Amino acid sequence: MKDLTRKQRKTLLRIAAAAVLLGVAAMLPVEGLWKALCFAVPYLVIGYDVLWSAVRHIGQGQVFDEKFLMAIATLGAFAIAEYPEAAAVMLFYQIGELFQSIAVGRSRKSIAALMDIRPDSATVLRNGTEEELDPEEVSLGETILIRPGERVPLDGIVLEGASSLDTAALTGESMPVDVAAGERVISGSINLTGLLKVQTDSVYAESTVSRILELVENAAEKKAKVESFITRFARWYTPVVVIGALLLALVPPLFVGNWGDWIERALIFLVVSCPCALVVSVPLSFFGGIGGASRQGILIKGANDLEALANVDTVCFDKTGTLTQGKFAVQAVHPQELSPDALLDLAAAAESYSSHPVALSILQAHAGDIDKSRLGEITELAGRGVKAVVDGETYYVGNAGLMEQVGADYHDCHLLGTIIHIARGSEYLGHIVVGDQLKDDAAEAIASLKALGVTETVMLSGDKAAVAQHAAQTLGIDRCVPELLPAQKVEQVEALLADGRRLAYVGDGINDAPVLTRADVGIAMGALGSDAAIESADVVLMDDKPSRLPLAVKLARKTMRIVRENIVFALGVKLVILALGALGLANMWFAVFGDVGVLILAILNAMRCMRPV
Repeated sequence: MKDLTRKQRKTLLRIAAAAVLLGVAAMLPVEGLWKALCFAVPYLVIGYDVLWSAVRHIGQGQVFDEKFLMAIATLGAFAIAEYPEAAAVMLFYQIGELFQSIAVGRSRKSIAALMDIRPDSATVLRNGTEEELDPEEVSLGETILIRPGERVPLDGIVLEGASSLDTAALTGESMPVDVAAGERVISGSINLTGLLKVQTDSVYAESTVSRILELVENAAEKKAKVESFITRFARWYTPVVVIGALLLALVPPLFVGNWGDWIERALIFLVVSCPCALVVSVPLSFFGGIGGASRQGILIKGANDLEALANVDTVCFDKTGTLTQGKFAVQAVHPQELSPDALLDLAAAAESYSSHPVALSILQAHAGDIDKSRLGEITELAGRGVKAVVDGETYYVGNAGLMEQVGADYHDCHLLGTIIHIARGSEYLGHIVVGDQLKDDAAEAIASLKALGVTETVMLSGDKAAVAQHAAQTLGIDRCVPELLPAQKVEQVEALLADGRRLAYVGDGINDAPVLTRADVGIAMGALGSDAAIESADVVLMDDKPSRLPLAVKLARKTMRIVRENIVFALGVKLVILALGALGLANMWFAVFGDVGVLILAILNAMRCMRPV
C-alpha cells in the first residue's frame, strides 16, 4: 500500500467499496427496478470514470477504444437485466487497470533509478570562494569541489586529491574505481572517500550523465516492428469487433428470433474482444527489457534496437580497445647476459623522459624510482627510439632499424608485439616485448556468443596481420580481416549484410562511428564518456567488459520471447472464448476472464523482462 501512488490508492479504495456494495446488492431480496438501482450503485462507484472517458473520447473522435467497449458492453448488460454481470465486469476491468498501473510503475523504477544519476548541484571555486550552482551554470574549464558522498556533477580531470568512485549506476559494476590527480572522472558517479578538486572538461549538456539521460528518456519513442504492428492492429481490430458484435446481435435473430439471447452473446463478444492485453503487455515487455538492461550497465536506445539485437546471427568486432585493453604493457623481458630486472632498469632509465606509449609501458613495468643523477644526455631519435647516457655509458633503446644503424647484432623475438631492443654502444643486450593485452573476459564472451547460437564471429582490425590473427586465434574468433581502414570496415560489413546476415558490430565508438551506424546493431564497448559512441551506437555497454555483450543478447532474446508468448496467449484465449460466446457456450464470466484475466496474466509475464537472466 505504501508503494502505491495517490491515484492508485484511490482506485484501490474504490475497488474495495464497489466490491462490498456489489456483495450487499447480491444479498438484497429485491427485484425489478429496485434490483437495477441496487446494482447501479456499485457499478457507478467503480465505473463512472470509464463511462465519462468513453463519452469524452467520442466527442474527440476517438470512438473505438477499450473504454468504449467496456461502456457499451456493461450498459448493454444492464439493458437486458444482467445487472450483477454488468457491475462485476466493470469491477474486474478496474482491477486489471490498477494491476497494469502498478506493473508499469514498477518497470519504470529501473529507469527512475538510472535517472538518480542526475546531479543536483555543483560546488564551484570562483575567486577563492565556494559557490553552489546548478551544473548547467558551470562553464568549461572551471574548478569544482566534490566531497565524499557527493555525486560527480560534470566530467573533468582531477587536479588534487585521491578517492574511490562508485560507478554502479553507470556501468552496473559494483567494484569502486580509484582515481587520483591527472585522471578523469565521469559525471553521475559517486565520490566515496576523499575530497577531489576537478577541472571540468565539458559543459553539462555535453557531459556523460546528460547524454545518458537523454538516451534513456528517448528510448520509448523508438518502437519495435512488432510493437508498431500491435498499435496498427488495435486501430483496425476494435472497429471490426464492434461491427461484428452488431451483426451478431441483429442478423441471427431475424431468422431464429430470441433477441435477448443474441444481444447477450454480442455483449460477451464485446467484453472478450477488448485488446488491452496486447496493447498493454507488448510495450510493457519492451519497457521492462530496456529497464532491466539499464540496471546491468547496458543502455539500449529503443525497442527496435532491442528487437534487432535479439535476431543477431553474426557479430563483428574491432580489436583495439574492444577485445584488448587498448594500452601497451610489457609482456616479456629477454636479456642476453644481464638479469631481466637489470635490462628493464636500463630501458626505463633511458625512456624516463619520453611520453611515448611504449616508453610509458616500460616505466609502468619498472614501477620503481629512477635516480636521475645516473642520467646524462638523452636524445629522441624520431621513428627509431632514444639515445641515452646512463652511468656514463651510451645506450640505444629502440626498434630494429636503430640496432642496424649502430651495428648491434640483434635478433627478432618469437613473441608477437612491439619489440624494443637495447644495446650498449654496438653491444646487443637483449629486448623487451610490449603489446596490447587481451581483456580477461574476451575469450569467455566469444564462447558465450557461440553458445547462444551466433553463427559467425569476425574480427575487423586495423592492426598488422600477424598481430590481429594471433589475437583472433587466441580468442576463438572464426574469421579475421586485418589491416583495414575505417572505410574498409564499412565495406566488409556491407558485404556480410548483402549475404542476408543480421549483423552486430562492436567497437570502441571513437574511430568506428561509420561502421557502428551501418550495422543492423551498432554496439559501443567500454564507451563511458565517449560522445561518438553514445551518438553512433544503438546499444552502449557502459564498461570495458566484453562479457556484457552475450548478456545483452540474452536480455533481448528473453524480452522478444515474452512478447511472442503474450501475443499468442492473448489472441489464442480470446479467439476461443469469442467462438464459444458466439455459439452461446460462454457466459459473461468467461468474457471477464478473456479480458481482465488474460490482461493480468500477460502483465505478470511481461514483468519477467525486468528480472536478471
